[in-house]
Amino acid sequence: MDVLAQELKDVNASTVRVLASVREAVELARRALIKADLEAAERCIAGDADIDAAQLRLEQRILTIIARRQPAARDLRFLGSVFQSLTDIERAGDYAVHVARAGAQLAQQPPLKKYIDMARILTIIDGMLEVTMRSFESEDVAAARRVIEMDDEIDELYEQIQRELLTYMMSDPRTINPATKLLAVARYLERCGDHIENVNEHVLFWLTGERI
Repeated sequence: MDVLAQELKDVNASTVRVLASVREAVELARRALIKADLEAAERCIAGDADIDAAQLRLEQRILTIIARRQPAARDLRFLGSVFQSLTDIERAGDYAVHVARAGAQLAQQPPLKKYIDMARILTIIDGMLEVTMRSFESEDVAAARRVIEMDDEIDELYEQIQRELLTYMMSDPRTINPATKLLAVARYLERCGDHIENVNEHVLFWLTGERI
């Protein structure tokens, strides 16, 4: 294996590791929200700095490879796609932190409702991250397309949560404050899914040259 090929392989592996860190952050956010686990919330928040640092290191490495090796065609598409993906990956991690913080706040009061639909969204996000890792590791076009389809499920659940919470607020003004916080959490989850979808759009461009 030549030097460039090895460097590209290392970039791929590093990207998968950052995705794994975001997946762990999502799991901690799930525990913070669904189980009112304050320790999980603290761990999620503390781990965000590591994700940010990994993003910056990998971005710098990609720029160095481009400058030194001058890759072309598919190799350059790969590096460009990863570079763009890193911002979306980091943002997905940020939204996990937002959910964890909100979970810690909501844990201080009785729940307005059971978080069944939000738990479903978190399960979908976990699956999206797992499949995204496979799309990188195996250069799997079908996996990337599957993740994009999975985000549609999140959008449907998000709209359902919005309708339900608005109904709560209209029927009882006392629910406005907790319902507003839950609407924000639902939005964080929806945006997290969007960023993971974006990553797989970049993967498709790398693997097929197709822009979505």
